[in-house]
Amino acid sequence: MSIEHISLPKGVGPQAAKLLDAITGAATAEELNRAGGKAEGFVLGLEASKAIKSQVAESLYVAYDDAASHRADELKG
Repeated sequence: MSIEHISLPKGVGPQAAKLLDAITGAATAEELNRAGGKAEGFVLGLEASKAIKSQVAESLYVAYDDAASHRADELKG
């Protein structure tokens, strides 16, 4: 679960990484849901403003979704 391989515009990478960290570090299902929503909105905003191409957006969506699914499984115990 990494976004290092995704080519992002300058300045976007650190924020994208922070969002991934929020997902992987969520302590509750509610916190995970909130972090996932923020990440989805972040990608949608980048895509809508044409800051990233749709292929890059899809890669981010997949990375965030995979991380959220993994974390949800961990939280279920």
